[in-house]
Amino acid sequence: MGVLSYDRKAELTEFDETKTGVKGLVDAEVTEVPRIFLLPSPENLNSDQDVSLPTIDLKGIHEDPIRRKQAMEEVKDALGSWGFFQIVNHGIPVEVLEEMKKGVLAFFEQDSEVRKEWYTRDYSRKVVYNSNFDLYSAPVANWRDSVMCTVYPNPPQPDELPPPCRDILLEYSSKVMKLGCSILELMSESLGLAPNHLLDMGCVEEIQVTGHYYPPCPQPELTIGTTEHTDAGFITILQQDDIGGLKVFYQNQWTDVRPIPGALVVNAGDLLQLVTNDKFVSARHKVIANKDGPRISVASFFLANLKPQQLKVLEPIKELLSEDDPAKYRGTTAKEYLNYFYTKGLDTTSALLHFKK
Repeated sequence: MGVLSYDRKAELTEFDETKTGVKGLVDAEVTEVPRIFLLPSPENLNSDQDVSLPTIDLKGIHEDPIRRKQAMEEVKDALGSWGFFQIVNHGIPVEVLEEMKKGVLAFFEQDSEVRKEWYTRDYSRKVVYNSNFDLYSAPVANWRDSVMCTVYPNPPQPDELPPPCRDILLEYSSKVMKLGCSILELMSESLGLAPNHLLDMGCVEEIQVTGHYYPPCPQPELTIGTTEHTDAGFITILQQDDIGGLKVFYQNQWTDVRPIPGALVVNAGDLLQLVTNDKFVSARHKVIANKDGPRISVASFFLANLKPQQLKVLEPIKELLSEDDPAKYRGTTAKEYLNYFYTKGLDTTSALLHFKK
């Protein structure tokens, strides 16, 4: 019997209606990965490459102009080649990082009946917990559950948040927003633009914080934690725990993003690649499934506001164009871009191709 000979839609619906996600499967002690999660061919879980992601030290960038210039060059190099880098001395205390991870873990380890109350596919809700935002459109379901909250520009009231991560989410998101603004200023300057150029374009109009929970998997080579994809927004600031599993596609091979205690991972999204006309790249990345776990990560996505009055056109920055380097993308609104991205789902192809000139 081929994989296509079963009623996939029915099995997806049955899984979705449990409202307990992949965590529910693990709690039920499944020993085999259900069909909706099976990859077309086994995933290679090995990692034997020697290259490692650039690590940028942000210490002193606000006081010392020489340090700032050095950090700018490192950011420019990293985003032009990798699309990713790690940062240390970023100003968010380790205790805040640890509390945020603990809050996400505690949310998913609540009694399933309590957790179910937050389960929804209604993205207008303040807090969205579900398994696979693209469950019904993606070719393969991911071995991952998520809880997402839009924390800016209209942060939820504390009583609208799940108790396990209520206080820390608001504290963490305010610190991440401040850090993201600093990084976007560095990026602007590294391109020869005014420090506030990217901020003024709307790169921090909306911030979503998403906690991902990757349960241990009985057959990790048969499925994937997160399908290969690029991020849709401007930048993502990611905190990962020490289990690892994040891989970036660099120079035609998959490279591990090895966890560094206290460090954060920063990467460019599609909209940043579009407005910088490929000066910065939105790199493909994925997360492998793992026998160990649960793996916890916290991703903060910096997006454009999707409100109708905010539908400004995003296009390559004119100051970065020349006769030899004309615009590679047509103008689009963030709403059009994100609608296309989310409808397409995570399917290994870049949404940017749809907007090429």
